[in-house]
Formats: sequence, C-alpha cells, structure tokens
Amino acid sequence: MRRVRGFSLIELLIVVAIILIIAAIAIPNLLRARIAANEASAASSVRTIASGEIAYAAAYPTTGYTALANLGGATPCTPLPASACIIDNVIALGTKSGYNLNGIGFGGAPNTTFVTGAAPVNYNVTGIRDFCATTDGVVHVNAGAAGAVPAPDVPTCLAYPILN
Repeated sequence: MRRVRGFSLIELLIVVAIILIIAAIAIPNLLRARIAANEASAASSVRTIASGEIAYAAAYPTTGYTALANLGGATPCTPLPASACIIDNVIALGTKSGYNLNGIGFGGAPNTTFVTGAAPVNYNVTGIRDFCATTDGVVHVNAGAAGAVPAPDVPTCLAYPILN
C-alpha cells in the first residue's frame, strides 16, 4: 500500500492558530515600542528646535526668535533670515516621526521669547504625549489628547510638567 506524505488539515490549522496567538501577543508590544520611539524623537526634535531658535537669535539679533520654517532650508542651503540652515529641513517642515512640530517667536521686533512644541499626528497611534520648550530650553511634557496641537504659547507650555 502506498503511503501519503504531508500534513493533515488539522495539523496545518493548529500551526496557524499558534502563529495567530503569538502575533496577538506580540503586536500590541510592537505598537507600544513604536509609540515610545516616536515620543523620543519628538522630545529630541523639540530640543533641536529650541537650540536652533537660540542660534538663530544670536545670528540674526534684529529679528530675534523666529518661526520654525525659517530655521531650516532646502539642500543646498544658503544661510539667510528666511532659511537659516540651522536645523534639518525635515524638522523645519513641521512633521517628523508621527508628530506635528511648531516653533514661534513672540515679543515684537526683535522677538524676545519663543515656544516650540510637538503633538501626535494621530493620538494613541503615533504618540500619547505632547512636548514643548520655551526660551529657558527646558522640555515640558503633558498627557496628550485626540486632536491636540503643539503648545501655541509660552504660558501653555510652562503649565506642563517638566520632562524627567
């Protein structure tokens, strides 16, 4: 009698079920790791923008602090007040790693203070916390919310707890 080689349907279904169980356990952890990576990138971007604002104010004292877009510049970049080439243009465009970024100068001519912030593009998917910094360079963090925007002004940012 001839012997049939291969797997039975039951054996294949058991293997597929085991793979699905492992995936159900692993996918939420993967998503949490991705959120943590996006948040770390956002906090780093806020620090970069704050440093860029300080460098911009030193380079262009008659303007003071400026808008986020003025800190970057397309490659090849020639430093000008409207494109200072201080930070990476990816950050200067305002969106990175699932976060919306901003940077705004306040206080007249020259601007004497600034606020920079980051809020998740898609809350609970790309991130769950908001980040911001002001002229003192200290990064603040706040629990995010669906539809939140980056901190629009200095008092809002200073109301957030300091990032540890």
